[in-house]
Amino acid sequence: MGDLKQHNLIKAQERLRDQVGHALRAALIAGELRPGSIYSAPGLAAELGVSATPVREAMLDLAREGLVEPVRNKGFRITEVSERELDQCTELRTLIEVPTVGRVTETAAREELEALRPLAEEIVTNAREHNLIGYLEADRRFHLTLLGLAGNDRLVETVGDLRKRSRLYGLTGLDEAGKLVSSAEEHVELLDLMIAGDREGAEACMLRHLGHVRSLWAEARDEPVERPAGRLGPVRKN
Repeated sequence: MGDLKQHNLIKAQERLRDQVGHALRAALIAGELRPGSIYSAPGLAAELGVSATPVREAMLDLAREGLVEPVRNKGFRITEVSERELDQCTELRTLIEVPTVGRVTETAAREELEALRPLAEEIVTNAREHNLIGYLEADRRFHLTLLGLAGNDRLVETVGDLRKRSRLYGLTGLDEAGKLVSSAEEHVELLDLMIAGDREGAEACMLRHLGHVRSLWAEARDEPVERPAGRLGPVRKN
């Protein structure tokens, strides 16, 4: 019984770590945790109503994703991305993703492309329902799964890394202005063009979509945050 209790305790700790990570991602997306600012695990823990341990563990998870970086004896700094870095990421993604989408349009089976439709529709649904974390996660899965149809794992890994380096922060204002829905709907348009075998149209759509995303990055960085930075709500421990 002792082993079972220990197992249950570990599971509970893992769930709390995941819940804290979810709350921190939501704060990043909302702009409540500001790029360039340093936050301590005890300080965040106090606002979330948990101990510092799951916060440190969750922040280390975010560090592996490139969202934060550890600062010795201080805490974690929210990763700051310059306009130049965003432009470079966009250029690289364009060089990789546009021709890859064209190639996949001609080589992938219709069934493989149709299998992506639920994800494309999930992106739109999340945008309309203001589910920003769901929006970003479905967007990530759609793009990386689509690129995976080209059969090059290193290509997918490279684009995944570029996406981490150019995460959207402060999306709340854009969401409230309805500016995410049109970007979300481009995923369905892209899929329809690919299923129709329109390579030229699919490449043009992908190019336009990446340009649209880059403009969202710029607007999200300039968007003022209505709520005070760092004002997080408590984590609900299930």
